[in-house]
This record gives sequence, C-alpha cells and structure tokens, in this order.
Amino acid sequence: MILALYSDQVIAENAPMDRRLAEIARQRGEHIGYISSGPDPDRSFFREKAAYYAEHGLTLDPFIDLDAVVPEDLERLFSCNAIHLSGGHTGHFLQRLHNANVFERLRSWALDDGILIGTSAGAILMTPTIAVDAFFLGQQPSDIIDGEALDLVPFEYFPHLNEDESFLPKLLRYSEMISHPVVACRDGEGLIVHSDGVEIFGKPLMIFQGSADVISLERLDALMVAARRLEM
Repeated sequence: MILALYSDQVIAENAPMDRRLAEIARQRGEHIGYISSGPDPDRSFFREKAAYYAEHGLTLDPFIDLDAVVPEDLERLFSCNAIHLSGGHTGHFLQRLHNANVFERLRSWALDDGILIGTSAGAILMTPTIAVDAFFLGQQPSDIIDGEALDLVPFEYFPHLNEDESFLPKLLRYSEMISHPVVACRDGEGLIVHSDGVEIFGKPLMIFQGSADVISLERLDALMVAARRLEM
C-alpha cells in the first residue's frame, strides 16, 4: 500500500512531493483513475488534475462520478495503477462512496498494494475518521455523525492548517480528547506513506495530547509500525 496525502496539490511548493509521487507511480504504469468528491458537470476540476498529471507523464482516466456510477467504469478504475481522490466536501464524499457501494472495494484495493492519492478531503478520507473536517464547517468533531473513514493510517489528517489561525488551537484542544495523533499540513506540505516507512515533505505538525511539534520521521515510522503490529 502506498498513500499520498496532500493538503493542496497543484501549487509550486508541492514540486518535491510531486516528483517523488510521479516516480513511484510510473514504476507501476501510467494510468491513474479519478474519483470526484461531488458533481463536476463541466469536468473543470478533472481537467486541471489531468493536465497536472500529464506534466509528469501520467494519464488521468477514467473519471468516476459517484452519483452516476457505471459498472464498466468501476472495472477500469480498479484496474488502474493508482487512484486519485479529489478535494471537496469530505462528508458528502464519504456518503457518496457508501451510496455507490464503492467504499469497501476502495479500501480493499488500497490494502492490496494499491497507490491511493488524496488531496484535502481525499486525504482526510484515508484516516480513521473525518471528524476534523468539522473545523472547516464551523462545527465540533463531536457533531460529525457516521464519520468512520477508510482507516488506512493510525492518525487523523488535517489539511490547510495555514488558512485560519484558529485551526491550531482547536486541534490542540481536540487532541486532548482522542487517543491517536493528528497530522496537520499547510498547503505545500504532505506525506507519502509506504507499507515500510513514511516520506515527509515540508514541516507538518504532529498534534497529540494537547501539544504540537514538527513531525519527525522516526516518530511517525514508529507509529506506523505499532499500528501494523496491532493489526496482526
């Protein structure tokens, strides 16, 4: 399993992570499937991502609209070398995955050595819960109902930390109520998680039990190892 968790993607600050992800993806092949978080009737968001991936020698296809799933397209999707989960409204994205009966198949595909790429909402979905999305909606994590996500990593993920100075104190308070860390990224930062390690881009924060520190590779690797042991 390989997971790429972006805060934002098509910005210059992400160039080192972009290059590394493209290198990894091309080792498998050039086709990346795209799951849209919500309606994209003129496919403007899809076209932007397709152009981005084309710059790295990768082809974005097929486009999956979860509100109008075509079985043949799903077969093409899960035959791709990687799958991209778009940004958008995290809660609606999660609900659409369930409504289209794609959620469990996507999780199994990722665990079976898939490459899953997520930006913003797409990255949040890789974690145990989408509870932190509440802060983007002016709510509290406890307000999020049925927020269980793909649970592929042993931490929650918070993108766009730089967008609002109130986010960090809110995350610090929230971290005192949960038993696992929150990894918080500013735009231009991110993680690539492998089955045997983690690559860190920028200076994401690890927020845990009321404190925040620049994340260390050793600490995050140890967290991933501990989680794998619990699964055995």
